[in-house]
Parts: sequence; structure tokens; C-alpha cells
Amino acid sequence: MTYDPAKLKYANSVVPTRTVKEAEELQFKLVECMSEHFTGDQFLSLGDLGVAPVYKKPEQTARVERVLASFFGVEDVALVRGAGTGAIRIILSTIMSPGDTMLIHTAPVYTTTTDTIRVLGLRTKEVDFNDLTAVEAVLKKDTVCKVFYVQHARQQPTDTYDLKAVIQTVKLVRPDLPIIVDDNYLAMKAYGIGVEYGADFSTFSGFKVLGPEGIGIIAGKKEEIQLLQSRNYSGGGQVQGFEAMELLRMMTFAPVSLAIQNEQVAEVCKQLNTGAIKGVTHAYMVNAQSKNIIVELEEPIAQQVIKASNTFGAATHPVGAESKYEILPMIYRVSGSFIASQPRLKQYGIRINPMKSGSKTVLSILEKAMKAVKQGF
Repeated sequence: MTYDPAKLKYANSVVPTRTVKEAEELQFKLVECMSEHFTGDQFLSLGDLGVAPVYKKPEQTARVERVLASFFGVEDVALVRGAGTGAIRIILSTIMSPGDTMLIHTAPVYTTTTDTIRVLGLRTKEVDFNDLTAVEAVLKKDTVCKVFYVQHARQQPTDTYDLKAVIQTVKLVRPDLPIIVDDNYLAMKAYGIGVEYGADFSTFSGFKVLGPEGIGIIAGKKEEIQLLQSRNYSGGGQVQGFEAMELLRMMTFAPVSLAIQNEQVAEVCKQLNTGAIKGVTHAYMVNAQSKNIIVELEEPIAQQVIKASNTFGAATHPVGAESKYEILPMIYRVSGSFIASQPRLKQYGIRINPMKSGSKTVLSILEKAMKAVKQGF
């Protein structure tokens, strides 16, 4: 079988990501920003606690926020509680009021985002982001939307929209309309995040860039970020100094680690499409939500294969879908939004993320699991 990535199913849906060499440069850029905002002594401090009078938050947290603002080239950054979901909820609640409408993509919405829309009492208006002409037409007629909301990672296998092009289209037609981007799964991997392409705000989870649990990152316009921070005066609501420092330290290692992982995603996909394992019809790379491989099987045995994979050393459920705990390769179910779009994948599809393993390990585990199921596992 000849492997031609350009002809693979959904090949155009994959968001381009940095090479290992490019990821090295991103690491160096982050460290340079650290050296501009920290003295050596300050950086070797684990960090303070509570609400420092000058900053209304831990002083070390404020320094980390300044580093990240410089790194992403934005006016301000806020570290908040609640990981990526919390970041999205907080910025939406800062800009919008119950009953307000936001423009979203015509696709299944990520589960926690759906709940955020419900909890905040927001309304949505849909347009297909894959069709920029349709986006432009809706924007010209719209008189009610208060926010344009876009998810950087794919919501369905058929998505092909380019985030930068979508943002440019919105700003050309409606420069007044705030754009909020959910950059979860692509921060430190893709060639930029929403704010670097002209969006007003980017949100993502620090947990998905190897940081500690529960920290969300909001990058963007100063006025709104200062407002949301003023509403969070409680000491218990702050990201403490030691947590902010752990996040910053671990983010240093994220670009190269994730770039190596992306290389292995491509290699596993290539091997599967050149007949490495019997029983696989085809495999394709997607951003669902992290960049991984969806493998379609000849028989409806996906759930059994996932269960058997655990026995042979694969993780079968995520912790944070690329958190610091996820070392073993993951062989698990296709994402809920993808299944909603392609119901057949529930029985015929599995999702693979090599995490910190090599392609050889991934293929060995999958082959053992497939054989075990065929033998009555």
C-alpha cells in the first residue's frame, strides 16, 4: 500500500503544528521572556500566597502573568481557577450577559462549553466556519451577536477552516465584534494562538501544557482582563504564587515535548496506512481535540480493543488529554463531538495519542489488543 498523506481521509482538517526545531525556538523565546521579568533570585522563589496589597493577588503570580503577556504579545494575561473551562466561562461572563447571543460554528459543541452556554444563559447563532463567504454574509446582516466564538481544535472530522483566515474575515467585516478563541489542545503546538492572529482573547488550560491542575489562562485585552480580576478579589480564588511558578516552569518543556509527540502521531498514521496491523481499514490524523489518530476498523470491535489495550500497557481514558501525568500511549474512544458527527465511529473507531511513547510501542500494543479480541478477550 502506498502512503500519500495528501490523499488521506480528512487530511485537510489537521491544524499545522511546529517541528521539533521550531518548538526549540519557542522554548527559547519563553525563557527569554522570563529573564526580562524575573531576577535570578525571584525566579528561584517558589512564590508567595494570598492577596498582595500592590497586586491584589500573589506577587509571583503577577510576574508570571507579565511573562506570558510578553510571550504572546498581548496587553494582559490572567491566570484563573477552573482550567480551560473556567477560563472560557470567566471571559464569556465578563463580556456577555444572560440572554446575549454569540456566533458559533455549525458543529457539535464541546461538552463543557455547552454547559457554559447553559449556565450563563447565553444564546447562540450558527454559521459554517468552513465557508468564509457564509461567515461574511452573516456578519454583515447580524445585529444581535455580542461575541464571535471559535474553537481552534476541530469540532468534527470534516472541519477545514483556517483560524487566522476566520479571524481576519471577522475583523474585516465587524472590527467591533470581540473574538474569543478556545485554544485548548493547540497552545504551544500550532504556529500561533487566537490572539496572535488578531483575536481579542485566547483561553486555554495550563494542564494541557504540562502545568498543574485547575489553572486556566486568559490572554488578551487589558480592560476586560482587569475587570474580571477585580471581580475575583477573594484570596481563595487566586492562583497562588507557587502554582503560577510551576505552570511557567512546565510550560518551558511543553513545546518540544508536544512537537516530538506530533511526529509520532504522523509516524503511527503512516504505519497503519501501509498495512502494519491487520483489521485496520484506514487511519487519519485529526485535531480531536488534541492532534491524534482516528483508526477505523474492519469490524465493530472498537470498545473491546480499547478494553484490551489497557492490559497491554495503554491508557484508555484521559487525565487532561496531554497533561503531565499522561506518559503511556492512549488508546481510547473517539471524542463525543466526533461521534455525534459520525455515529459509526462509536463501534468502528478508536483514537490513539502516542503521548510520550514512540510509534513502535503504540503499534505493538494495538496489535496485541486486536489479536486478543479476535481470540475472545
